Amino acid sequence: MTTKLKSKIHELFEFDADEARQAQCSCIIGTDEAGRGPGAGPVFAAAVYFPQIDENICEKLSILNDSKKLSEKHREELFEIILQNAIYSIQEGSVEDIDQKNILATSLDCMRRSCNDVINKISPDRCLVLVDGNKKIRDFKHNQKTIVKGDSKSAAIAAASILAKVSRDRLMERLAKQYPQYGWEHNKGYLTAAHTDAIKHYGVTKWHRAKFVRNILAQPQEEQLGLFS
Repeated sequence: MTTKLKSKIHELFEFDADEARQAQCSCIIGTDEAGRGPGAGPVFAAAVYFPQIDENICEKLSILNDSKKLSEKHREELFEIILQNAIYSIQEGSVEDIDQKNILATSLDCMRRSCNDVINKISPDRCLVLVDGNKKIRDFKHNQKTIVKGDSKSAAIAAASILAKVSRDRLMERLAKQYPQYGWEHNKGYLTAAHTDAIKHYGVTKWHRAKFVRNILAQPQEEQLGLFS
């Protein structure tokens, strides 16, 4: 492990420790989501609490960072390490919820459920939830603080971002086997040019988000688009 990587992981855990001291709380829980932008597939959120932080865990998580800055291989490696060393919860927000509410509300609801699940598991006297971004979790009775770009500042948020993204990516790869024409194993549901062309040619599935693809559906070939089960 290089000095640079050791420095980064220590910075992430020290950030969480500073937040805990300032809030005078007994534990830090980080939460993040994955999948707000794609035109297909559910959104995922995760919450993570590290019950023990020492040099051993720092060594294991030496490459931890914002999931978007890591390779798929590194995300997969970290995913298993986090599962083994953290108390966590991973929640899914359905396409139906995204269409009926909106993506932000569904994402925040997933965060709320994942955080409540972790809190119920550890029953802390006082905890602080660090939420990635600038939107607080709605209808949440516990202490929370938003952290812009938190997945590159907080160890708990970075770990949550890994769990959420890997979980969602794995689902999209499984769905790609059922719907190979959309290339979800590559685009993970984002509306790339190839994905958009596939929608125009093959229509939409129950996994497509209606509000996200309505501009595509509004084009002349709309009447020819199907709805696959």
